[in-house]
Amino acid sequence: MESKQKQSNFIYWASGIVSICGIIFEVLFGALGSYILGDGVKQYTLTISLFLTGMGIGASLSEKVTKKLILSFIYIEYFVALIGGMSSFLMFAATAFFGSGIDALFLYSITLIVGALTGVELPILIRKANEVGVTLQRSTARVLFSDYAGGLIGGLLFVFLLRPQLGMVKTAFLVGIINLCVAVVVLYLFRKEIKRKWLHGVVGSVIGSVLVVGLLFGESIALNFEQRIYTDPIIHSEESQYQKIIVTRQNEDVRLYLDGGLQFSSIDEHRYHEVLIHPAMGIATNPRNVLVLGGGDGLAVRELLKYDQVEQITLVDLDPAVVELANQNPYLLELNKGSLQDERVQIVHQDAFQYLEDGADWFDVIIIDLPDPNNESLNKLYTKEFYSLVRNHLNPGGAVSIQATSPLFARQAYWTISHTVASTGMKVENLHVDIPSFGNWGFILASREEINLPAIEVETEYLTAGVLESLTQFGKDEGDPPEELEENTLINPILIQLYEKEWEYY
Repeated sequence: MESKQKQSNFIYWASGIVSICGIIFEVLFGALGSYILGDGVKQYTLTISLFLTGMGIGASLSEKVTKKLILSFIYIEYFVALIGGMSSFLMFAATAFFGSGIDALFLYSITLIVGALTGVELPILIRKANEVGVTLQRSTARVLFSDYAGGLIGGLLFVFLLRPQLGMVKTAFLVGIINLCVAVVVLYLFRKEIKRKWLHGVVGSVIGSVLVVGLLFGESIALNFEQRIYTDPIIHSEESQYQKIIVTRQNEDVRLYLDGGLQFSSIDEHRYHEVLIHPAMGIATNPRNVLVLGGGDGLAVRELLKYDQVEQITLVDLDPAVVELANQNPYLLELNKGSLQDERVQIVHQDAFQYLEDGADWFDVIIIDLPDPNNESLNKLYTKEFYSLVRNHLNPGGAVSIQATSPLFARQAYWTISHTVASTGMKVENLHVDIPSFGNWGFILASREEINLPAIEVETEYLTAGVLESLTQFGKDEGDPPEELEENTLINPILIQLYEKEWEYY
């Protein structure tokens, strides 16, 4: 009787634990897709949909499992442990050796398979709970409660502990080991029902050995796979709470990547940051108080500190890990000249939209150095509502400078951003510059007043007043399109589709 009680209790514990593992694998696959394939909203939508579809398929197939319920459950856990545990490692290998297309097919296939295996688990546990003396109604309710509660715990663990502390490769191996441990405990508790249990134990031991080796050494091997994705040697790699951060270096060229997207190259970043900063600082009447949205690498702040009249710079960057890297990595420190450690710089880690909504401060210059609008969360930072907030925090005589993707590679996206800024009532001036590592890149200068391009009065490597004037000239294939463009808004986020379509082949 006592043995039956132990078995019954562990069935409920097992349902909660495998649910935690299942939800972690589900969001892990979404994170892998977002990092490697891009467009986080699309990848999370696809992986969650495929995982749930797989669970439905698995639940349907579970009807055929009528005998040897415990042994079936054990081997399902073995398969989940091995396939799920190896998933991140193999995804990086698929990307490194086979590239676009194969890696997506691999991710979606493995999501469907793990989802299907997860879908078989619960029906088996419910039936087994009923077999050991619990009524079907009661066993179903308890197992489902454990499953749903486990789902919440799994999601929180992934977001706040596993991804930032262990990364995607180690997380997969660790969760696989937990699935395996559940199987081993079940094998022990129900050992009297299982024939040749030593053989099943050996199988579990082999899988466990693979997973433990993967946990200890898989990340370093996967880093070699990841190195094949980047042209230059990786000198720093980490996963923050928000994104994957990579720094590469080849001779004098240091590059920063966030979620696989290039943020700058030390060889030519001065072109980007001089055009981003100096036109706005030149047209602002009295640029004493400056707001920088994004720019956690400190390079925009470096340019701002060239102006003696600047009294305070508020930098708002969501990810503390980027700022910490900029303050500690010797190569980034050399580039940004320790700008973020200047006493005039105040750093706030908050969403830029939320900061403007909550804040009451006014600024003489606002610099918007945010990633391109390639997903829903970034799109809101390119909407009329967002630029209206920017306008409402701008002092009279102030100026705004916005990085706005490429007018050559994404012509309609760039001009849609420009028209959206102008729809707030601000005057705009359009600029673009050739940056070898990026290509032809666009910026938008905005103000409440008419814009007259300024002289450049600080030391620069590239920009002069004459060069600045030339940056306002656009060729026929990159200028404002003749067709009427809509404004990008929260309700009508047209920019994402335009951006995706135009960047598809680059």
